[in-house]
Amino acid sequence: MFRSQQLALKYFAAAMTLFGIMIVAGLLASTHYVQDGFLLNKLDFSITKTLHIDTMIIWLLMGFIGAVYWFLPIELEREVEGVKLAEVMFWIFCAAVAVVAAVFIFVQYGPATEMSLWFINQGRKYVEAPRWAAIGITLVVLVFIYNVVATALKAKKITGVMGVLMVDLIPLFGLYLIAFPAITNMSEDQYWWWWLVHLWVEATWEILIGCIMALALMQLLGTARRIVETWLYIEVALVLGTGILGLGHHYFWIGTPSYWLSIGGFFSALEPLPLLGMVVHAVYDAGAHRMKTTNKPAFFWVMAEAFGNFIGGGVFGFMMTLPQINLFTHGTQWTVSHGHFAFWGAYGCGIIAVIYLALQKARAAQQLDGTAWKWSFALLNIGIVGMVGALLVSGISQAFYERAMGGSTLQAFMEGQTNVWFVQGIVMRLIFGFVFAAGYVIVMVDLLTIGKKRGAAENLKARVAGGPA
Repeated sequence: MFRSQQLALKYFAAAMTLFGIMIVAGLLASTHYVQDGFLLNKLDFSITKTLHIDTMIIWLLMGFIGAVYWFLPIELEREVEGVKLAEVMFWIFCAAVAVVAAVFIFVQYGPATEMSLWFINQGRKYVEAPRWAAIGITLVVLVFIYNVVATALKAKKITGVMGVLMVDLIPLFGLYLIAFPAITNMSEDQYWWWWLVHLWVEATWEILIGCIMALALMQLLGTARRIVETWLYIEVALVLGTGILGLGHHYFWIGTPSYWLSIGGFFSALEPLPLLGMVVHAVYDAGAHRMKTTNKPAFFWVMAEAFGNFIGGGVFGFMMTLPQINLFTHGTQWTVSHGHFAFWGAYGCGIIAVIYLALQKARAAQQLDGTAWKWSFALLNIGIVGMVGALLVSGISQAFYERAMGGSTLQAFMEGQTNVWFVQGIVMRLIFGFVFAAGYVIVMVDLLTIGKKRGAAENLKARVAGGPA
């Protein structure tokens, strides 16, 4: 195993740990909705929500970095350039995340001064990490880019997947810089903030997971390179052609010119197409190879990624982006429903698939299968679909009673919080959250044990037969 692949396993371990913290924070935040005064003035909703969202971003980012470090030496047939520096940055990254989490939990707030911005909280939703930590994340990404580009140049080998990956890393780094300016005009701030949230997470991440899935499919199913690279090019073209102007659906209600209503509405309708390409890609590849695989958990998680990406990100996103609909759904639990489904389908499932692929090789197991992964797969996906459905019920209740009938007044909002449909949806979201958490516990147990006995037995059999261990 290459040294960078050992580093990848560390990234996967850190990512899955943060995944668990994200779930705990989500359960606490959900409990705030159903239990008045829950952890009041100790761990308020604003803190648990921040922990939930920020750990979601970081565990996925760590999963992406780990996946690239895993596939890079396979793709380029050499060790990653600057791997020692990458190992140092990993520990710095972990230490920074631990310190920021401790500050969020134990310090929480500070005065409205530069000191708070640098050491407690930047105050911008989704990028709350204090400035010193944001600079640290930037350095980690810079080293990651150096590792990828320098390795490709040293290998003198730039495949189609590598070319797309390296180009994608430029906006992946550049768009995150929008997190730094402290813009005082709210409309201007929101305008650029959506570039950070939408294009950084939804466009550059979408292409990044496309590259990772292309590499995973070639390893998992032996898919021909020309097939995965063709679909990857189509995805890049459609993301660039529709994603940037489709970003306009975020401009509807922040004080930008009214022409964004038509531009954002039209191009948002085209956004599901690249996601559909991913679905066709996965199904076609699996069918062409008659679904032959020695790693069933990875295969099922890849399929979950493809369909979850299309339905959660594409169909659910399209449901609420046309301005005539968005007027009533914007900022409701309907949005939260879409967010849960999209992030899980587009990214979470893909990361778990790659971890199973990596463990198969790391534990020298000829085949991965069993019972535990099936339970975890079922519970995690039933849990997420249940949460999405429950939040959708609450969101539709808000759109109907608060927005359409109540006219979006404060009184309508307060009355909507006690509506029976809204309350039942919120309670069911918490129940399905526990189902999701049970799936997480089982998947962690499975990841820690799967393939170990089988790999050891296969190695012993090979030694007895006189073959390589």
